Amino acid sequence: MLPWLMERGEVPVAEAAERFALTEAEVAKDLELVAMCGLPPFVDELIDVFIDDGVIWVGVPRLFTRPLRLNSVEAWELLAAGRAAMELPGADRDGPLGRGLAKLAAALGEDDTAGVRIDLDRPDHVESIVAAADAGTRVRIEYWSPARDEVAERSIVPRQVFADRGHWYVSADDDRSGEVRTFRIDRIAAFEDTGEVVEPTDDPLPTPGAWFADGSVPRARLRLAPDARWAIERYPVDEVSDPDEAGWVTATLPMASEQWLARMLVRLGADAEVLDPPELAERARATATAVLARYRRS
Repeated sequence: MLPWLMERGEVPVAEAAERFALTEAEVAKDLELVAMCGLPPFVDELIDVFIDDGVIWVGVPRLFTRPLRLNSVEAWELLAAGRAAMELPGADRDGPLGRGLAKLAAALGEDDTAGVRIDLDRPDHVESIVAAADAGTRVRIEYWSPARDEVAERSIVPRQVFADRGHWYVSADDDRSGEVRTFRIDRIAAFEDTGEVVEPTDDPLPTPGAWFADGSVPRARLRLAPDARWAIERYPVDEVSDPDEAGWVTATLPMASEQWLARMLVRLGADAEVLDPPELAERARATATAVLARYRRS
């Protein structure tokens, strides 16, 4: 927003709100924060911005009047982040980002980037689902549900595709529930684009990386020993208590299914206790018994 405002100098609040799809109150709140930003010691290096009689006025601080120069570490970090972005579906390798990365790599020199490779594995159907999301078309999928351990046909309208914690997901308008649902793409066994264009619903999309905050996802409360804390570092959690004298913590986490949580409890063994729901402890014991029986047969 700042470069856009600085080019114009004076802009009505209503015009800025329309340009960035915000309310006028949201624009004012953001600019109040901007006015407190700058360079230490924060005396004459603050961003000069204020609103007067419905008009935004922005001065150009010295920081923006000279080109930013990256050191070699910052440039390499920028290159690595850009290459990771280029692995996302729909990225144009011949577009502005691709051309900019090529220039940055040349400036760093081949020796500085040799051997660096960004791999983001994509399951089947990712590109097709991205295309359907761009076109707004309805698709039919065969989807494996781990909670019921069955494959069922679903009709969805993809709206956004994202990667989170090593897996690819699609948020879509789901015909079965009539709401937005998030599906893991590697669990889609079959895909067919019907070509039917559908207007999107008004339901908000979950924020990538935070969609487990959905209140409809069931929760489990576990008590974890110090050696089991890897679970709360690897999986999303709602809250974690302070360690007690023995180092144990109590964690509340969303569970994709009881079957998934039971398998995790088998891995945690005696380093985890189920506090709620209590029936999960029995499910974990049954899973452990089944695993042990299979191991003995093999």
